[in-house]
Amino acid sequence: MEKVKCLIIGSGPAGYTAAIYAARAGLSPVLYTGPQPGGQLITTNDVENYPGYPEGRMGPEMMEDFRKQAERFDTSIRNEMINKVDFTGPVHKAWSESGHEIHASTVIIATGASAKWLRIPGEHELENKGVSACAVCDGFFYRRQKVAVVGGGDTAAEEATYLSKICSEVHLIVRRDEMRASKIMQERVLNTPNITVHWNSAPVEVLGTDGVEGVRLQDTKTGEERVLEITGFFVAIGHKPNTDVFNGWITLDDTGYIVTQPGRSFTNIPGVFACGDVQDRIYRQAVTAAGSGCMAALDAERYLVEHGM
Repeated sequence: MEKVKCLIIGSGPAGYTAAIYAARAGLSPVLYTGPQPGGQLITTNDVENYPGYPEGRMGPEMMEDFRKQAERFDTSIRNEMINKVDFTGPVHKAWSESGHEIHASTVIIATGASAKWLRIPGEHELENKGVSACAVCDGFFYRRQKVAVVGGGDTAAEEATYLSKICSEVHLIVRRDEMRASKIMQERVLNTPNITVHWNSAPVEVLGTDGVEGVRLQDTKTGEERVLEITGFFVAIGHKPNTDVFNGWITLDDTGYIVTQPGRSFTNIPGVFACGDVQDRIYRQAVTAAGSGCMAALDAERYLVEHGM
């Protein structure tokens, strides 16, 4: 059994930033990376919208920069998952997948959220080669090009509207004959000249070799197939927050995101804080995740001081 002042679970921009601040405050944080060290940015090629990188940076390289900075201040980083917790008392218990038991005075949860994918041929093979799950992150690379967005909810409508300002044509692919998006978002989509909605359509294959060249669509009523020529394919069917291990301990919203106090990182459990995409269902950007990681570390430090730990 190991006793620590600050346990950080997760290693994306939020987790690493929390580690940097916690380590510089003398909390000697222990960080468990989880199954994907570096989070979603590990699967992202060019990152051009993070301040401080004027020439852009490859996602994996950026996360390696974050990791090195956290290690510089003596953060103990462990490439392992936390797969069990017990938050019943003032000392928070956690167990790694190897069975190592940790007793922590504070816990910072930064496990992020995972994009939902269609799991169709070509999607995985062309990820970061024209296939993306974030229009705000990657839309810039497809300016003045023809792209498609998959989904019928608010997220898809927002992504399509955003891309319409950058791309020459945006094709919104909706499985049914109606959208689930709010009325105002539907109106924005339908009133945008360069957005074309393909009703009763389901993508069955992303086409291309070194990059996206098109998508094969199937009519959900007739079964008829056709090919839509595009260079960018954006999947906007939602995200799943990585909170399964905390279910029953932390208050979650109806979609599984951790509920925190407005403007703070506090969860319903004293001494347990959350930051990054695991509690952010709106912005989901590296820079906002990093900012919330800073907040969580500062909140954890103040908690320890206030409780004389």
